Amino acid sequence: MTTSIREKQQTSPYFGTNSSWLEYYYDLYLEDKNAVDADLRSFFDQLGDTENDARHLPVIEKFAAAGQLNPAASVVSGDAEHQQKQAAVLRLVNSYRVRGHQKANLDPLNYSKRPETPDLELAFHHLNDADLEKTFNTGSMVAPDTMKLKDIISHLEGVYCQHIGVEYMHITDIKKREWLQQRLEKNAGAFPFDAEQKKRFLYALTKAEGLERYLHTKYVGQKRFSLEGGDALIPQLDELIQHLGTGGTKELVIGMAHRGRLNVLVNTLGKSAGALFDEFEGVKADELDNVNSGDVKYHKGYSSDVATPGGDVHLALAFNPSHLEIIDPVVIGSSRARQVRRKDESKNVVVPVLIHGDAAFEGQGVVMELFNMAMVEGYDVGGTIHIIINNQIGFTTTHALDKKGSMYCTEVAKMVQAPIFHVNADDPEAVVFATNMAADYRQAFGQDVVIDLVCYRKHGHNEADEPSATQPHMYKLIKQHPTARQIYADKLAAENLLNADEAKQMFDAYRDLLDNDEPVVTFGPTHKNDKFAVDWTPYVDGDIREDVNTSISNTQFEGYGKIITNLPEDLKPHPRVNKINQDRVKMLAGDLPMDWGFAETMAYASILDEKFQIRIDGQDSQRGTFFHRHAVIHNVDINENYTPLEKLEGEDHGIDIINSVLSEEAVLAFEYGYATSEPRALVIWEAQFGDFANGAQVVIDQFIASGEAKWGRHCGLAMFLPHGYEGQGPEHSSARLERFLQLCAVNNMQVCMPSTPAQTFHMLRRQMIRKVRKPLIVMTPKSLLRHKQAVSTRDDLVNGQFHEIIGDSKADAKKIERLIICSGKVYYDVIEAIQEKGIDTVAVCRVEQLYPFPRPQLIQELDRYAKLKTVIWCQEEPINQGAWFQIRHHLQFCIEGRFPLHFAGRKGSPSPAVGALQVHIKEQQQLIEDAIHGEHGSAIDAE
Repeated sequence: MTTSIREKQQTSPYFGTNSSWLEYYYDLYLEDKNAVDADLRSFFDQLGDTENDARHLPVIEKFAAAGQLNPAASVVSGDAEHQQKQAAVLRLVNSYRVRGHQKANLDPLNYSKRPETPDLELAFHHLNDADLEKTFNTGSMVAPDTMKLKDIISHLEGVYCQHIGVEYMHITDIKKREWLQQRLEKNAGAFPFDAEQKKRFLYALTKAEGLERYLHTKYVGQKRFSLEGGDALIPQLDELIQHLGTGGTKELVIGMAHRGRLNVLVNTLGKSAGALFDEFEGVKADELDNVNSGDVKYHKGYSSDVATPGGDVHLALAFNPSHLEIIDPVVIGSSRARQVRRKDESKNVVVPVLIHGDAAFEGQGVVMELFNMAMVEGYDVGGTIHIIINNQIGFTTTHALDKKGSMYCTEVAKMVQAPIFHVNADDPEAVVFATNMAADYRQAFGQDVVIDLVCYRKHGHNEADEPSATQPHMYKLIKQHPTARQIYADKLAAENLLNADEAKQMFDAYRDLLDNDEPVVTFGPTHKNDKFAVDWTPYVDGDIREDVNTSISNTQFEGYGKIITNLPEDLKPHPRVNKINQDRVKMLAGDLPMDWGFAETMAYASILDEKFQIRIDGQDSQRGTFFHRHAVIHNVDINENYTPLEKLEGEDHGIDIINSVLSEEAVLAFEYGYATSEPRALVIWEAQFGDFANGAQVVIDQFIASGEAKWGRHCGLAMFLPHGYEGQGPEHSSARLERFLQLCAVNNMQVCMPSTPAQTFHMLRRQMIRKVRKPLIVMTPKSLLRHKQAVSTRDDLVNGQFHEIIGDSKADAKKIERLIICSGKVYYDVIEAIQEKGIDTVAVCRVEQLYPFPRPQLIQELDRYAKLKTVIWCQEEPINQGAWFQIRHHLQFCIEGRFPLHFAGRKGSPSPAVGALQVHIKEQQQLIEDAIHGEHGSAIDAE
């Protein structure tokens, strides 16, 4: 009679409590046969084909089905009871790896309640005190192959339950888990630092505490967002720089919010203490104006070059607004640009470091967006080192105990399977050990890592805040708690490494440096002379109104056109794409007028040919949201694609066209960061619909519009925002032109609404050729991409230029009594109605650049019409939106009271557009009628 699998399982020594032990080693075997010992390898080999079905059947059932119920005695020694105990011990080991962090001593205040960990108790695994003296196999622990159970537990307690708690068992890649396991369990919690290193840690803590005490006494009550309680950040950063520098890293790009920022500026980057004190005293405040507004001292950035054994490391601390985590994608974008500049294919030469607050890390959605981008082509920077200054309290009142979910603020990092190192900030050795291991993991695997620096906040949210009003118990503990420097100085004294007098001398020496404004950081010999630093000087004093030649030659036109249209013979595009390419061949030959996609692609070709870099990023940018671009052509037969423009790439200039993740905020911030770090790159972010820019409004407000005024950061980022009323409802009509115009002042950016393909061609070329870098906001079209009248000719590219105003060249100036001024698509609707009705007394003028507003050109156009009686501003948007209220003063200036000025457009509305197509059509017809024939009772129409 045949024995069933179930019966075989029940009689097998590998069934039940032993199964998890065997499953664990079988998992190792499947990843790498050499990862298990010879006996087990031989045993597993008998199971046959592990490639095809190993994952589809529990290992115990495979053993039973294969008849492998009585393996050689050498696999597991001893009787059945000992085998069961051995399996229990290995499960206990695994429990420490999974749950040891919850038992770890992480909170310096011992304020947060730790959860119960019954699975770390002997009884949970059917072990008892009598087993403590028994010897067991240690499994894959970095320890002797066999140890007494009490020694195994002691080892595990030292590794996982002291001042470092590590979460890594959620990582599915067994090689990464093994790497971490080996590094963690090697030293059993004993950190391998010598006396010199320990004194260095103490000095770093001395710097951290010393600066805060100095500021607290010299500038009483002023906001500084003190680091006190999180002092270990300074030795952590100092040692991270030295560790990475020794390994070959040349550049760290750092982002952080305001908590501890002044301390990092002085003690890590070496900003002059005297310069910082001047800022506290407002010495340079009279130099600021609306052009250079400046910013508060705890938002400013800085850069320096610090000496390490492996050479100088350039440190760049990014500026930031008060929007906490929004600096994160900016830093990552900047890091990507620097890696490209250095040809850093390993992505280990330039390393991004982000310093977060605990509540912000888990509360701000941009953090999740950034993790979602981490391993996506086009955004990958080889992993980010995340450091969380975990005060255990958010702003003023929200403590970790108030949360109903996880006990940690780091859960979001698990979406990319990042290892998470929770560490007690009162133990600088644990902090440095965890940080160095995290950095090595990042360098080895090119993925994000998180160090959760569990600390406290000595003062309130700022120094004027009274935290004990809302957290009385916590702040009672804080007042009684010694500083990290005191704790560590006492520890070193107990180790006979220094005495109290030496610790005080160290503190006094640091204070003397501050008093004398002497450097507290050792700069490297290349300080301020890094050959990879970008030279922004050609663009600093550039004129946004500079007139440059953007035309190309006939030879260039022919050459670019052939590169764009000549596809490989073995490339089979989609039929619709092939039709577009065939039409472009005709456009090149002059048999068809040029459409938008052809002229835009020609612009990119010319820009690449002039040795500029191009980066285009959006949710459907390769083909274009409206199926017009097709800069990347896909082969229908095989999974490959072809980018014609890559033929124009060179050693120092290439093109990346990226279909972005479904994010606006993080992606736009990434591209802003990239553009601020590379002036020779045309960086374009394209919204799928212009309306979606509102998902990135914080980036627009805090960086794009005001970054130059606040921080002196130049940026040539272009934003493509499809805009135009096509009857597609409120969220697919308006890019909120009025918001961008409201942010315009002192030539901070450009806002354009080109109405022809040639205008886009010259606008893009002008953006790169001019010796100025300002953001370019483009209201790009939708229906005009294929509009029969929105076309251009070869001559428009070869002999043309960007026109900020396009007058009515077909109108007889002597007859014109009414001038309609407009921007964008509505021009074609208005001109079509005029032509249909045969009206010859109305002219239409297009404003192609709404900011800086071209007053001289408009005045010149107005002066052409001797019989002019009325001027109309016509727009598709409601009167309270669009350009009207933002440019009316420009129009009035140009008119100088000579003519009445009227408005033609939609009535005021809180919504950008109506949802019903028939209502849209009726509104559109009415505003065109108003523009051409409308009688207006007042000079300026009210809502």
